Amino acid sequence: MPVFMTMTGNLNKKQRNTTVVKAVLVAYFTLIAFAFSGEVLFQFFGISVNSFRVVGGIIFFLMGQDMLQARLTSVKIDADAVKEYVTDISITPLAIPIICGPGAITNSIVLMQDANTWGLKGVLVVSIFVVLLTTFLVLRSSSVIMKFLGDTGNKIMMRLMGLIMMVIAVEFFFSGLTPILQGIFDIKP
Repeated sequence: MPVFMTMTGNLNKKQRNTTVVKAVLVAYFTLIAFAFSGEVLFQFFGISVNSFRVVGGIIFFLMGQDMLQARLTSVKIDADAVKEYVTDISITPLAIPIICGPGAITNSIVLMQDANTWGLKGVLVVSIFVVLLTTFLVLRSSSVIMKFLGDTGNKIMMRLMGLIMMVIAVEFFFSGLTPILQGIFDIKP
């Protein structure tokens, strides 16, 4: 939420809502596409889920480091560039990788592989929808929440979230790296 508010600070309420809708829709369709075709794409390109976790961990770590050091600054844009800016940030970085990052994509692929029946696959699709609906509601009401927290509360929350993102990144990195190294050195887990 602090990242979203920082990036959309110069937009009016309608533009901010448009950004949220686009970002959540792109994230939803991305997750569904990867859930149903991710394993095929990974096999086609020779990518392992573990490699995806390593790269995702690095990306998350860098984003968390920026948040921890409060290096996220508001972006100044002119009125002519607002529409292009809203489209740009709603897809990258809001939809991908902030809302729909490597962890969410990897989890959707893994959970879809584990879903043996169409009923379980349906539950996964509905679960993704519910999580993204919650994300939509939080981001849409973020200006109210941010006003409640105040400037100091926002800075504290951003730095705490940055620290949490860095910890998650380390877990992702090593959960992907460990099987890769075990495979290289032929170590049995």
